[in-house]
Amino acid sequence: MKSVCVLLVIVLIAAGVVYGRGTDNIDRRTIGSFDVRRYMGDWYEIARYDHRFERRLTEVKASYRLIGEDRVEVINVGVHQESGKRKLARGKGKLTSVPGRLKVAFFWNFYSDYNILELGDDYEWALVGSSSARYLWILSRTPTLPAATLNRILRRAARRGYRTDRLIFVDQQP
Repeated sequence: MKSVCVLLVIVLIAAGVVYGRGTDNIDRRTIGSFDVRRYMGDWYEIARYDHRFERRLTEVKASYRLIGEDRVEVINVGVHQESGKRKLARGKGKLTSVPGRLKVAFFWNFYSDYNILELGDDYEWALVGSSSARYLWILSRTPTLPAATLNRILRRAARRGYRTDRLIFVDQQP
């Protein structure tokens, strides 16, 4: 009886995860063509949805480095607004068979989707989401983006179903 109850709970949780993914009308399709080597390097966080692991951080920067053929080292750095202390998070990523989708983990082996939704022609900016509609980032190779470029990215995010009014714009000034 106990094993039947455990199995039932697992099935209900799995059904909730599958059903929950499709109910928010977010377009999570990744870019069609992706060169991981061009994506490697430093990215400044221009805007993000609020979430606990980056809450109250400014000057946020992510660095990606390819390790071997299919592994990525991820280092995120930011400064806490109130304390001024630097916060560093080391993660690991792995490529998937889907262009523009990586799996990234910052805690043990709990990987999450890292979906590159939109990308500048010269890999100068990126719109990144996840399998959850709670995560969205605008990244740039430079600490700021021209207003026209930022507005174009915001329109693309809105067309995909993201609420751009929820974005927090990151102060990149030291």
